[in-house]
Amino acid sequence: MAPLPPASADRRVLRLSPQDNVGVATTTLDAGQSVLIEGQEIILHQPIATGHKIALQPIAAGQKVLKYGAPIGSATRPIQPGEHVHTHNLKSDYLPTYTLEEGQSYLNKTEASE
Repeated sequence: MAPLPPASADRRVLRLSPQDNVGVATTTLDAGQSVLIEGQEIILHQPIATGHKIALQPIAAGQKVLKYGAPIGSATRPIQPGEHVHTHNLKSDYLPTYTLEEGQSYLNKTEASE
């Protein structure tokens, strides 16, 4: 049988490693709800979809975001505990983040004309 989480752990948010500064929602959470992580109450700023990340502590702009105990990217702006952590405030350090400007194509001009 798997050990039970500590009494101060909220099952709606999973911290995958003790070093992580984000947790993962195990269910959809509403803005304004509070979760208890290691005895700390965190109020959610936005709705959080299942599987999405929540800041568990303050994360400074440029600071590494840690999930699984490993960096998954850098914060593009300061992130407060309880904020949704996603592409609007997180830049991957490994894969380019593409945005398609109006009038642009993913294909170069030669490919687009074929």
